[in-house]
Amino acid sequence: MSRKKVGVLISGRGSNMSALIEASKNPDYPAEIVGVLSNKAAAPGLLAAQENGIATTSLAQSKFPSREMFEDTMTLVLESWEVDYVCLAGFMRILGEDFVLRWQGRMINIHPSLLPAYKGLDTHTRVIADGGTEHGCSVHFVTPGLDEGPVILQARVPVLPGDTPETLSARVLVEEHKIYPKALAMLTRGEVSL
Repeated sequence: MSRKKVGVLISGRGSNMSALIEASKNPDYPAEIVGVLSNKAAAPGLLAAQENGIATTSLAQSKFPSREMFEDTMTLVLESWEVDYVCLAGFMRILGEDFVLRWQGRMINIHPSLLPAYKGLDTHTRVIADGGTEHGCSVHFVTPGLDEGPVILQARVPVLPGDTPETLSARVLVEEHKIYPKALAMLTRGEVSL
């Protein structure tokens, strides 16, 4: 079986990246993580990737004259790793249309809500404030609109009485770590497409 090569974009601890790396250690898993790129040099996820023998690069957008040049450089890095697919795992930058279209159909993201509800940031705080009884996470294709791409997989968790954004986030994260590797496997096996 020839495994598909995947690049992961992170900004922080990379817990979803780590879940993908763990899944890819199974020889039957259809994808391998070949590189991790962060827009923050101090992202703890870079060290975790290095400890697993995975290539890493950090690029600070502030060092580039424009977002386009930053994203063109990201594409060059991803292409140097010969990636087939890109996974966003807590990459805290809005991506420009050119970059998204360059990877469209081959780039997915994990988002902490049941899309299309609660696009954007602070999803756990917002669902609690709204008195929601159900929350969760979604893996979706990345398209030019923020968190608008078609959903591949979702997992649901109840919002419990007394939940804080932190307790709810922790329960959602457990589910994120389950569905992201599943969704990537579905994509790289050709079971889903944009």
